Order: sequence, then C-alpha cells, then structure tokens
Amino acid sequence: MPAMPLPMMYRVRQSFPRQRLVDIPAGVRATMAQADLPIKRGDVVAVGAGSRGIANIAVIVRGVVDHLRELGARPFVFPAMGSHGGATAEGQLEILEHYGITEATMGCPLRASMEVVQVGEALGLPVWCDKTASEADWIGVVNRVKPHTDFKGEIESGLFKMMTIGLGKYRGATQYHRANVNHGYETVITAVGREMLAKARIGFGLGVVENGYDETAYVEAFSAADLEAGERRLLKDARGWMARLPFSPIDVLVVEEIGKNISGSGMDTNVIGRPSNPHEPFPNDPKILWIVALDLTEDSGGNATGVGNADFTTRRVADKIDWKKTAINSLTACAPNGAKLPLVFDSDREAVESALGCIGLTEPEHARVIRIKNTLMIGELECSEAFLPEIKKRADLEVVGEARPLDFDAAGQVVPLRH
Repeated sequence: MPAMPLPMMYRVRQSFPRQRLVDIPAGVRATMAQADLPIKRGDVVAVGAGSRGIANIAVIVRGVVDHLRELGARPFVFPAMGSHGGATAEGQLEILEHYGITEATMGCPLRASMEVVQVGEALGLPVWCDKTASEADWIGVVNRVKPHTDFKGEIESGLFKMMTIGLGKYRGATQYHRANVNHGYETVITAVGREMLAKARIGFGLGVVENGYDETAYVEAFSAADLEAGERRLLKDARGWMARLPFSPIDVLVVEEIGKNISGSGMDTNVIGRPSNPHEPFPNDPKILWIVALDLTEDSGGNATGVGNADFTTRRVADKIDWKKTAINSLTACAPNGAKLPLVFDSDREAVESALGCIGLTEPEHARVIRIKNTLMIGELECSEAFLPEIKKRADLEVVGEARPLDFDAAGQVVPLRH
C-alpha cells in the first residue's frame, strides 16, 4: 500500500507579550518584603509547593525560604497536592524532587504527610488542612495563577485552588471534586479558600504569572487579607498573556508529548479547547477535529490523566501508562473520561495517517495540520501549507525556515521539533 501523501509543513514563530522577571530570587524577596506579613522571628512556617509544571519553581520556592530565614523564621517545605504522586507522601516528595525541590536545594527541611485535620466548614462540608502544615505557626502557599483547565471564572487555578485541593490532600481533593459536580468549581474553590483564610493560619500567598513563552513574568506576595483580590487581578494578567494556537478550525493537531508536568489535564484544555469534565461549560475554541498524542512525559510517572482528550495515540503512550496512578487522579477529579484510551497505533506515522484519513473529503496534503511539542511550548510550531495565506496576513506570525514534509524516521516515529 503506497504511503499517504502528507502536507508540507512550515515552522512558524508566534509573538506573544513577553514581560519577564529577570532576577527571580531578588523579585521574590522584594515582593515578600513589601507584603504585610505577620511572621515573626522564631515562627515555624510551612511553605506549600505543588505538582504543576511551573517555570523556575525551585528558584521561586528557595527565594521564599531565604526571605523567611532572613526574618528569623524557621521554614519547611511540604507538598501541597491532592491525589498526585499516587496519593502517597513518598510519591509527592518524588514529584517535588523532579522539580528540583529537595532539602539540599531549599536549605530547609521537607515534610510530607497525607494526614489532614478539620479546620472549618464550607457549603455544609468539612474543610480539611494538611496536618503537618496545620501544626506550624503559619502556612504559605506558592503557586502559578492561570486559567483553569476545567472551568471559567474570576478565580480559577492558583492560590485559592492550592488552599482547597492542595492543603486538603487526598481526602479533601476527593470531597471537593465531588462537590464540584453539585456546586461548580468556582463556588467550591472560593468558599473553601475563604474558610481556610478565616480559620487556618495562612500567613501569605505568592502568586506566579507566566508569559506565553513559559517564562516567569511576574511574582507577587499577598497577606491573607489581600490574597483573594490579588489573585483575581493576577488571573486577568495571566489570561491576557496566555499562549494560544494561532488558528481555528484545525483538522489535525499533532502533540508530541502530553503529561502531568505540562498540565493537570495532560494537555492544557485552554490551548486545545476541550474540557476535562462534563460538569462545567467550556469554550470550544479552537475547534480541532482530531488530536494525535504521540508520547507521555517521563516526569508524569505513568499518570496519563488527560489522554482521553486525544483521539489517536501510540503504543509508546499505552505502554507507559500506570493505570493505578491514572485511575486515582481521574476518579479524584470525578472525570473518568480523561483516562479513556484512544485508538492505539504501533507508530507515530500510522496514528497521524489514520487521523488524516478521518477528516472528510479534504485530501491529506491539503489538510489544516498543526504540530506542537506540547501545550506549554507553542511559541514555535509547525503549520501545514493550507495555513500559508492566513500566516502571511498576520503580523504576529513569522515563517522560519523552508517548507518540508512532516518528518518520520525509518521506524515511523516522528522527528521531534527542536526548541
């Protein structure tokens, strides 16, 4: 059977707003010093770090720890995570280690436990807090503020979510995700976050905003009193700076890798326009007919949550899946559809050609195809020839290099994009 004719691909560079924080440690210390923090000499401070892919997270958390030590406080870092790491303390410490957060790199202890204590009540439900963190004089949360992958609101993914899901650990995460089905994400996160601010000893939150190039754009520390208003403001910036795919509709989106370190949903649903769960309205933009996921990142540790948002995948992905970890994560989120396995093919080429065979009457070489490394790295991508007339009209898009066919090696594996 002759090989399917594939579209010619053009490497395209997108231009996004590029505010950057050049000296990250100095920026962290400066904003911590400006915030009205209640922390005194000798206070024990629990610093929560999560499991999302955040640029420079180890540098940022170290900056927080250094400032606290300069105040004479006694900080320790703990994993502020729900079900990640297989819902075990050891697994969550391994995730932090993947991100460069260890006792050696932080210069302070790391403490992990899945135990929780009740600190209040919201929406008729108990509000849970990490027991180890609750025993400190103060708790600080450090997280990226960004559009959430499951819902749209004025508070989405950030400090409130960490106070809810992260501090709630597995028990809280399970309860809150179930409550989301009844009340909606924003209502649950806002109500629980406010109760945490009122009843737990939240000393500060440090919000991180990234630009469209996956770089640290801005950091800002907030006292408990200023945290909610501050997070709402940062989310507006994050939404404005967010990287997006340049076109809609798209026949086939080829994603070289998915994973938990890229997005909580494997692929950022804000980029692909597909929701993680059926409980919340979500904008169907861009409109993508088929998504092909070629690989699962090593940092995911086999957690393939979000693979269900792809339509075609490879044996490489299927063989890497740890179904127990994936089940724990997807069931905790009450989103089992995110773990559905798409059609599996032995090679990348078979997967891509099968997707192109399902686009209707358009010939494959004329298809609207985009290829990306992952949904975090879309500053440079490949677009098929069908997009060329639109590219030429866009000041924010630049063709880089010569046109070439979609590259596969002799084994049918895609030749990776270089960034």
